[in-house]
Amino acid sequence: MDARISNVENVLVAEIEGRIDGVTAQEFEATVTSNIPEGGTPVVCDLSSVSYVSSAGLRAILVIAKRLSKTEASFSICGLSGSVAEVFRVSGFDKIIKVHGSREDALAEAKA
Repeated sequence: MDARISNVENVLVAEIEGRIDGVTAQEFEATVTSNIPEGGTPVVCDLSSVSYVSSAGLRAILVIAKRLSKTEASFSICGLSGSVAEVFRVSGFDKIIKVHGSREDALAEAKA
């Protein structure tokens, strides 16, 4: 798993590549949360280059979302495709985490 973190108009964008599984989920969670400022900031996780998400990966996503909810900062996912989109749908995560089709849509809502 590789993570590239950037700031796009006061929105933290985490572009993730590879797998978010039992081996990498903790690193993913730590990488994203360590880049969130103390007061919180909107976060968009771009998973368009993620090929697999396990239950450990879903847990890490939920931890990040809960941390942000304490600061009332928004959190969303974009770029789901194939088996990753299916995991979100079957697990119901697409109902509890905002999912956008594109990074542009996610950024537009985060900045609103």
